[in-house]
Amino acid sequence: MLEKLERLVDEIAALHSKLILLVGAPHVGKTKLLSALGERVEAVPLNAGSQLGRQLAGLPQKQRHLEAGNILRELADHHACGDLLLIDNIELLFDQTLQLNPLDLLKRHAHTRRVVAVWPGELREGRLTYGDMGHPEHRDYGTEGLVPFEIL
Repeated sequence: MLEKLERLVDEIAALHSKLILLVGAPHVGKTKLLSALGERVEAVPLNAGSQLGRQLAGLPQKQRHLEAGNILRELADHHACGDLLLIDNIELLFDQTLQLNPLDLLKRHAHTRRVVAVWPGELREGRLTYGDMGHPEHRDYGTEGLVPFEIL
């Protein structure tokens, strides 16, 4: 599976949007696979929840939604290994108070570099979901502009 992911990472370099999302049920090994890829390419995955959360905690509540995107961009620039960014634990990006569109944010990063991210939701009938219907953080997206990498 790691070799298949490595080939895909190499192949997406020519695409306009270079985003691969690792998708699978909880505890199926998405983070483990991302870490293994990181070891192979000598890149440390960005733990978005921990690192973004730490920086946002130092800001007043009213400023957090204004700065979240900029802080994530700075963290991504710092963690990128050449033109490759590995990112995990993106659940904080779905927090309603931050007023972010997590998938759009990842796609924007993928215009300038290859991005491999762990998707914390599911892939159902060709659609990416996060949270259950009716949950305040529920999101439902199409898969245009990205490559889903399903882990079963």
